[in-house]
Amino acid sequence: MESEILGSRYSIKEQLGKKPGRYTYLALDEETQNLVVVKLLKLDRDFEWDSLKLFEREAQILQNLTHPLIPQYLDYFEVDSPDIKGFALVQSYIDAKSLEEQIKNGRTFNEADLKEIAQKILNILIHLHERKPSIIHRDIKPSNILLTNRSGNSVGEVYLVDFGSVQNINVVENGTLTVVGTYGYMSPEHFGGRAVPTSDLYSLGATLIYLATGIHPADFPQKDLQIQFDDKTQLSEHFSNWLKKVLEPSQEKRFNSAQVALEALQKPEIVNLNFANHIAIKPVDSKILLNKNSDKIEILLPGTGFKLFNVFGGLIVNLLLTTFVLIFSWLLIIPIVGWIFYLLLVWSVFFRWKDWLFNIFGKIRLVINRKNISLSYEIFGFQFKIPRPSPRHHVIKLEYTNSFFKEEKGSKGSVSYKEIPPSVIIWAGNTKYQLSRMTETELDWLSQELSDWLELPLQHRLIPLVKSD
Repeated sequence: MESEILGSRYSIKEQLGKKPGRYTYLALDEETQNLVVVKLLKLDRDFEWDSLKLFEREAQILQNLTHPLIPQYLDYFEVDSPDIKGFALVQSYIDAKSLEEQIKNGRTFNEADLKEIAQKILNILIHLHERKPSIIHRDIKPSNILLTNRSGNSVGEVYLVDFGSVQNINVVENGTLTVVGTYGYMSPEHFGGRAVPTSDLYSLGATLIYLATGIHPADFPQKDLQIQFDDKTQLSEHFSNWLKKVLEPSQEKRFNSAQVALEALQKPEIVNLNFANHIAIKPVDSKILLNKNSDKIEILLPGTGFKLFNVFGGLIVNLLLTTFVLIFSWLLIIPIVGWIFYLLLVWSVFFRWKDWLFNIFGKIRLVINRKNISLSYEIFGFQFKIPRPSPRHHVIKLEYTNSFFKEEKGSKGSVSYKEIPPSVIIWAGNTKYQLSRMTETELDWLSQELSDWLELPLQHRLIPLVKSD
């Protein structure tokens, strides 16, 4: 087929690859004089309708993608000549060898190289997975990653190519799938036809194992579907733990996004602190309710209920204060300034009653799912979400603060101390979602559960025992 011109524009130079019914060619664009890649789907005896569906999807998705490390969409057209009938997709050409070719040519990769490749692919995956809807590559492997421009200590530019298996996340949720991918690089759920964004993380991990050892992932022994590679590599404990995390057979146990995986790779303490085999233990007498699964974690903090001192002690204090305010309002003729003082006093009484009622009957509910995080205060069927819910992907930090005493100065120079209980704070951008109103043992348990589910390290912020304003 060399020297043939497709679409009255693209002159075929050589064949680069071949799959049943699909051919990849290097061609010259006669209009721009640039080399391009032409993918051709032929309507021949190897043709399958599922192949056309994938081919059209690849063209549609690439047309809407703009990334310097992904081939650029250039053209798509029908081919109808005496010798060929089918469809052609034209992409920009990248003059580079694949990782597969480089391994076969004898190139080796050290741990620094592997980490750099991982970081660059993860940045591409973040771009794909964070699109609306998410885009899943579904065929990450050494032959689909190109490497060029090696210089100094840098491994070079890393390109992700061949989007022939790509899918839109809506297809996963709403349609029947055609299982595509490469055995050994496919996660268990992908192999079962239900690829998700973290399936690409598994494929990346399998690719890195191949680069580290030269052994195909399918040739490693497995234990409970987990690839056993420790005795074949000499990797640092952190990087080895990171690889085990992305290669978890259960998608719920992997990093829950490419962004989290990248942060864990760049910060060793995340893997070491957050994914050690620790046990979160709920205190046996705790009334806090925790429900979690792979899609949602929900924490419910109930009120104190009818404890004798809390109910009657608070009731007596509030009644006395309310009675004083009522007598004050009836006995005095209050000028304008006095009315302002009086209204402030009434307002403070209102808050005392509110806090008292909420401590007994109120509930605090934290809900985090794959889309949002929300914190709500509930009492007598009413619900108030303060602050407003935030997108789940805005969650960037999990913080634990110890208990301390806050110094408060009175109007005449007197000093009092208010105890501030320990708390756990989830930061979604600059928005703070704070849980307190519990014992330190309950907080230790919940903060650990949140750290595991969010896959974020628990950062301890130590506040001096006495803090002045």
